[in-house]
Amino acid sequence: MSDLSRILYIEDDLDIQSVAQLALEAVGGFTVYLSDSGADGLLTAARERPDLILLDVMMPGMDGPSTLDALRKDPDLAGIPVVFVTAKVQPAEVSHLTSLGALGVIAKPFDPMQLASTVTAFWDVRSQA
Repeated sequence: MSDLSRILYIEDDLDIQSVAQLALEAVGGFTVYLSDSGADGLLTAARERPDLILLDVMMPGMDGPSTLDALRKDPDLAGIPVVFVTAKVQPAEVSHLTSLGALGVIAKPFDPMQLASTVTAFWDVRSQA
């Protein structure tokens, strides 16, 4: 199992993008790629081949679940693990999102100082499966 080093964050809110990128790079030491839409995220994933994708649920146009569906239909991208990031974290919503094939769900607003360790924890659980 490879180490986690390259993360793509697909998020339409540029302020959240900036905070996440800083947190993941400065605290976690990750290389972070950013996309502001599902469609752009698919192109960036194909170009950069990230180890993991953080995916906003609610975006205009192609939302998170639609983006995940498109990723899973592309044989070159289907194996990339995805973690949803959303403000909607009621148990039924989390259960639904994980049933779509996501590793898990990170609640917004997230603690920037904890984001890297939260992402790493999802990666580690996947690696032990």
